[in-house]
Amino acid sequence: MPNIRPLLSFLTILGAMLSLAFFAHTSFLENLGHLRFGDLIVTSYWLNGALAAAIYAILFLFRNILKNYIGYLFIGGSFIKFILFFILFYPIYQADGKMDKFEFAAFFVPYVISLVIETIFTGKMLNNLDKK
Repeated sequence: MPNIRPLLSFLTILGAMLSLAFFAHTSFLENLGHLRFGDLIVTSYWLNGALAAAIYAILFLFRNILKNYIGYLFIGGSFIKFILFFILFYPIYQADGKMDKFEFAAFFVPYVISLVIETIFTGKMLNNLDKK
């Protein structure tokens, strides 16, 4: 049976970090008098978390078969996230003719958190592949 411990660790840390960030982010918005759950923030956190989990899981499951292409696949995953941003979020954020800092943060805070965690775990995965 393959060792799925790194995948479970990734999912646990990703979920915990996004949950903490979501709570802090929405509390901060409320303290500023802004809508706590406005700007598609719930959708943004869920979508970024789900995409990060899916991308890392695919990379992890096919790491031995596609080890020479992991970097390209990782970049492709980030590209997919940006495409989804421009398809799903950007039109709504631009409906009033401008994207304010709250709208920007609603998408890019979870995006950056997910990206950092993905990068760290993908780097560890690549290092472990080199040791084999």
